[in-house]
Amino acid sequence: MFGIVLIIIVGIIALTRQQPIIDMTADLPERLSVKLDKLWGIAQESLRERKYLRAEKALLTILRVDERNATAYNRLGILYAKQQAFSDAIECFEIAQSLEPSASSLHNVGLIYYETGHYDKALLAFEQALSMEGSLASRHIAYAKVQEKLGHDKRMIESLEHAVELEPSVQSYHILADAYERVGNTEKAIELRSKVEKELISKNPPKRQVQQVRKVM
Repeated sequence: MFGIVLIIIVGIIALTRQQPIIDMTADLPERLSVKLDKLWGIAQESLRERKYLRAEKALLTILRVDERNATAYNRLGILYAKQQAFSDAIECFEIAQSLEPSASSLHNVGLIYYETGHYDKALLAFEQALSMEGSLASRHIAYAKVQEKLGHDKRMIESLEHAVELEPSVQSYHILADAYERVGNTEKAIELRSKVEKELISKNPPKRQVQQVRKVM
């Protein structure tokens, strides 16, 4: 189940960190800049269409021209993660992190370590990501999942509660309610689910049934 979450989250993170192509090619000769722009377009389109081999070739070509392009390494890492080539994905994210330190790269590494069962390494990566950028609920949710795997139920709950504070969505409430149940706090779980249901009803009140009135002739 978390494998699906992995792909969704890294995809969202990648989109939020996309850099304008003009910024990365501004200092290059015009013909080379045009070629790189075209390669970026091919890579992005191929990733969306799941044509991974084509996307990989485009990204590797970009890196042959610009070997210090952190964004290209991040995209390549996402591509490898989607194909479950986790060792290659980690290597790409770590190179991207060394070139351009970012919470996104660290978070992606943490997700892959989680997926492969290296929970101590995942915990460290998430902690570093949170220290750089702790305003995203998804980071705290991922961190909570690692804490649960390590048997740290109290820290798991604290992280999920913080995620709800940052993003009080129906999904985050349900994740927290499920966690309450797993640690045996059914009272809080019921209370939270009841709160969600009331909020949903208040936002979407039931429509009144219109009574049909017979026309008297």
